[in-house]
Amino acid sequence: MAKAFPQYFKRVFDDYQVLVQVNPDDFSGIELIVHPDGKIEKTEMTFDEEIFEDLAEDEFTPCNVLEFQMHLAKSK
Repeated sequence: MAKAFPQYFKRVFDDYQVLVQVNPDDFSGIELIVHPDGKIEKTEMTFDEEIFEDLAEDEFTPCNVLEFQMHLAKSK
């Protein structure tokens, strides 16, 4: 069986934004917090099978993989 592609989401708050990558095969992923000063916090995450419902309820919207990867590259 082919592996599913990761899915990407983001939410913009007043002074920072959060981007999330979710691998639907095993619910692993990465959370990036982008601060106003440009600092980026990266956290590797393990989600449960309700992550997509949780993200929708928390008003996260789908985002572009390139946007996520751009911020991920800056987190190193």
